[in-house]
Amino acid sequence: MSGRNISSARTSGGVPVVVENVPGARSAGCMIAVATGSRDESPEIRGISHLLEHTVFRATPTRNSYQMAKEMEGAGGEMNAFTGREMTAFYGITISETADVAKDLIGDIVVNCTLSEEDTELEKKIVLQELSMIRNEPDSYIHDLFETTLWRGHPLGQDEGGDEELVAGMTSDDLRGYYEDRYRIPNFGVYCEGSIGLDEAVEWAEEVLDPRGGGRRNPRSAPPTPVAEYTFVKNDSEHCHVAMGLPAYGASDERRIPAMMLSAVLGSGTSSRLFQAVREEKALVYSVYNTIAQCSDASSFATYMSCTDDNVIEAMETVVRVYSGLLKEGLEKGELDRAKRLLKGANVRSMESTESRMYRLAVNHMLDGSTGGLEERLERIDAVTEEQVMAVAEDILRSGRLNTVVLGKGNRKIKGFDRSCLDF
Repeated sequence: MSGRNISSARTSGGVPVVVENVPGARSAGCMIAVATGSRDESPEIRGISHLLEHTVFRATPTRNSYQMAKEMEGAGGEMNAFTGREMTAFYGITISETADVAKDLIGDIVVNCTLSEEDTELEKKIVLQELSMIRNEPDSYIHDLFETTLWRGHPLGQDEGGDEELVAGMTSDDLRGYYEDRYRIPNFGVYCEGSIGLDEAVEWAEEVLDPRGGGRRNPRSAPPTPVAEYTFVKNDSEHCHVAMGLPAYGASDERRIPAMMLSAVLGSGTSSRLFQAVREEKALVYSVYNTIAQCSDASSFATYMSCTDDNVIEAMETVVRVYSGLLKEGLEKGELDRAKRLLKGANVRSMESTESRMYRLAVNHMLDGSTGGLEERLERIDAVTEEQVMAVAEDILRSGRLNTVVLGKGNRKIKGFDRSCLDF
């Protein structure tokens, strides 16, 4: 990990370029990110960011998808993309000596995509299959359902896949219109990892992206604070999947790191309070964990678990007792130190992957403009105090904001469950 150096600059046209150079690295990664995602879609085009992300890989004036695949794999690399609530990103990772291939291909699909009607129709079929698959994977689907419930009525509640009926009706003209509006400066960011220097990254970004000026940032507003709600969603899964959570802080809020510590204490790893109380002591669930889904101006702080119908209510009640117990009793001796080492270990291990490092570099910068590296993150984790963790616990863990979603077949008691039973 030593020897890494993060540097940044802007192109002449104003595109930010952030590079983490790793001397001696045998791999190289490059990414173009666009500050638009599902929260930026109007109701009639829900899902267009994700469909566009897929379709750009179909063709450019000089390459079809098969030629792209042959060229990238022939360079010892891979090319991929992802759509989130606040950004869409396209990236390639190769061995160091073929980094120019990744830059050329990523630049080509982002600025020269043809978006033909034929390609749009083909990709719609694939995306619709993906959406159907997600609906049939309850351990993934529960996350979308929870975010939709927590941020109900606000664009943050719009999941990345969008509405299947709307996606089915989209045309190449729709994609082209959205592309021409959103895929412009100042919405671009360029992120490179490994054996790529800052000067060459800036030169590449200027050549590829600077001609695409004249854009505007998507207008966004922070979500209102949600009130408590209980939601049951019927599903044919043999297991019930449960999400219980609350709103938390935006990416630039200094309380975000103590909130991560709180989440780790409650539900990261097998020594966490929730794992011990809900699974080990009572055997109520197969899995239970806590996580934070971070956005620029808000985040969700949530517990997820899966169990049989018979155990759902007791499991939920046990979770809120764990919340309440922490508020009343505070942290145990050594508990914060264990959580710190757990998070530091996860951060260090993630740095072994070029893809993970580049993803973290891009997301952090796109969310709040930060360019800090691993050492800075570790220092911020070490600096968290018990007083800070308890302060965010008292701020976040409020039963009047607790939103709960249960996905499964459900029995009569689950379907008619009284939310007030989860007050603490």
